[in-house]
Amino acid sequence: MSFFRLFVKEIFEQLKEFRRSALKKRILILGIDEESISMAKAIMGNPKLPYDVAGFLTQRTDSNHAVLLGKTIYSKDKLMKYRKEYLNIHGVLINKNNFSKEELNQWVNFFLERGLMILKTPSLQKLRPDENIKIHQVQIEDLLNRKPIVIQNDEVKKRHFQKNVLVTGGAGSIGSEIVRQVASFNPSLIVVLDQAETPLYDIELEMREKFPNTNFKFVLADISNKERIESVFMEYNFSMVYHAAAYKHVPLIEENPHEAILVNIQGSKNLALLSSKYKINRFVMVSTDKAVNPTNVMGASKRAAELFVQALQNEEGNTTKFITTRFGNVLGSNGSVIPHFRKQIEKGGPVTITHPDIVRYFMTIPEACELVLQAGTMGKGGEIFVFDMGEPVKILNLATRMIKLSGYEPNVDIKIVYTGLRPGEKLYEELLSDDTRTLPTHHEKIMVSKDPTMPFNEIDALSDKISAAAKLGDKIEVVRILKEIVKEFKSNNSIFEILDRNNEQSKKIS
Repeated sequence: MSFFRLFVKEIFEQLKEFRRSALKKRILILGIDEESISMAKAIMGNPKLPYDVAGFLTQRTDSNHAVLLGKTIYSKDKLMKYRKEYLNIHGVLINKNNFSKEELNQWVNFFLERGLMILKTPSLQKLRPDENIKIHQVQIEDLLNRKPIVIQNDEVKKRHFQKNVLVTGGAGSIGSEIVRQVASFNPSLIVVLDQAETPLYDIELEMREKFPNTNFKFVLADISNKERIESVFMEYNFSMVYHAAAYKHVPLIEENPHEAILVNIQGSKNLALLSSKYKINRFVMVSTDKAVNPTNVMGASKRAAELFVQALQNEEGNTTKFITTRFGNVLGSNGSVIPHFRKQIEKGGPVTITHPDIVRYFMTIPEACELVLQAGTMGKGGEIFVFDMGEPVKILNLATRMIKLSGYEPNVDIKIVYTGLRPGEKLYEELLSDDTRTLPTHHEKIMVSKDPTMPFNEIDALSDKISAAAKLGDKIEVVRILKEIVKEFKSNNSIFEILDRNNEQSKKIS
């Protein structure tokens, strides 16, 4: 009887193993180097993984009859000749650290054209001895990443070590990453300030867990409320202020320009004046490429904030170093295009793009924040630092690749629909204005932008004037004054274009 039970159990286990094997996806390992062999061994030695190593893939043309670990070595040429169904291959596992960006993109395009799933795994050297290999699908962020940035960590750490640091907008995409990076430099205190209650609570939970020995304060406050913000400055003796709080969504701000003035201009002014008053060592403002030759209220409001911060630098009695950092879109930030496309793809489409020719610069959030900290450390005061954003990316190509990486065919499985440019939206973003020149710094990714400036008395008076109009909720008057402050601000696809036409007519008459 016991023999019969053992026999049945053995049959059951074999059936279970057969079923598990049948469900496994057959994959190729890209490469025949030691790391690739180790990856194959790790997969073959872990029966719980849903993958079966079908063989290896290489560029070499003399490898079609070669075998490694009992598995066939396929050449790229062979993969070109046969359909994946004939070879019974579902995907390819790559170690992206083994390839340059150009090589990686060539391979990815090759796999996507053949409908192959593309998988990635971290280097086995990064795994702990007791840790199993982790395999994930390649994401679009993996293909947009650039060479790692070399940050002078000793200088940056020295600037933050045992210092009190304020981060405004600390619950947002950029602000929260600044908080994470500053926390690693053993500061005395980080005050995380934001007006969004739930995200602030979320970042508090995360920071308490990740950095249990770091001193944090989480402050719920609106930067446009000067009295409330001053109470924070009075309570804590800050050495550094990182100002990342801002309204940033172009179409929303075009509809609500007065709110952008109260936060992006008046809020920035409050923080800058308080930093000077309380003799904060450094004030670092996060700006945007949309401040360059702005075509929307959001970009123009950030440019006005830049002008105020720069003008305050040279005011008599000021000892604070005011530094501005300017960069483009960051991958995965709240409300940005990649998470938006991902949700649309998960729902089965359509993926919506405003225009087939629209182009944007991209940078990862950690990369952007590393450069913010570096610029804040090296700045002498009064500079606008511009970051090297790499090559611009066509949004249509981005959407097409994301759809293919998800295993679908663009405009067959998931439609791409053009919706038209939104109010204030540009086809191309710029990092430098027409009358700007740049100076290099000792960091290859950071340049200094020499933009036109404005006397402090003038920008101070105009910022008070526009804030008063904003409190009255007069949209047209708000934007009219904003165009007076930012002379290069020309509205695009917006109701405020009438103000530009009126200005042109006034010039002709005069």
